[in-house]
Amino acid sequence: MPSTIFTQGFATSGLLTEIHQSTILVPALQSQWLLMHVSMMLLSYATLLCGSLLSAALLIIIFRKNFDFFSKKKKNVLSKTFSEIEYFYAKRSALKNTFFPAFQNYYKYQLTERLDSWGYRVISLGFTLLTVGILCGAVWANEAWGSYWNWDPKETWAFITWTIFAIYLHSRTNKIWKGTNSALVASIGFLIIWICYFGINLLGIGLHSYGSFTLVSK
Repeated sequence: MPSTIFTQGFATSGLLTEIHQSTILVPALQSQWLLMHVSMMLLSYATLLCGSLLSAALLIIIFRKNFDFFSKKKKNVLSKTFSEIEYFYAKRSALKNTFFPAFQNYYKYQLTERLDSWGYRVISLGFTLLTVGILCGAVWANEAWGSYWNWDPKETWAFITWTIFAIYLHSRTNKIWKGTNSALVASIGFLIIWICYFGINLLGIGLHSYGSFTLVSK
């Protein structure tokens, strides 16, 4: 519930007062391609963010597991300074609790596998929606301005976002990159999406300047 409220507030934070005033749309905005473009882009960003969060959760679990491993290894090195009696006592106590750590490690392994699988599926869907959204935007731009691509800041960062997740999907075909490395690429994509969706609006330049936070002087 708190995350929903935060997301709603964040999404509407850039709405200017002028946006709430109803006006007649210009011919360039009266296009079905524009409707498809905006719908697909918003759906793709939302889907890619969810997939990136799954990848980030995977990284957190893996890094935490590695941190615990090195911590236990350090404790084992220090335990060598104990007396022989204390060492055998600790070893006997550890053997009694062997089953639970093994079960816990298996559970973490299953969890990481599921996060990796679901993250890949969600990002694949989001990447498809993003591709369709960019293509619809290109067709609409050609109808409105006579050019499919103008290297507008929003367009450029949308292309960067597409490239990042294309690299992610390509890395999944390599067993060496599959898992932690691909999840790291998806986590980078999480930041790129926010720059594309939110950060570019701070500039207030280009064909997408209608979404800027620059206040219009009365």
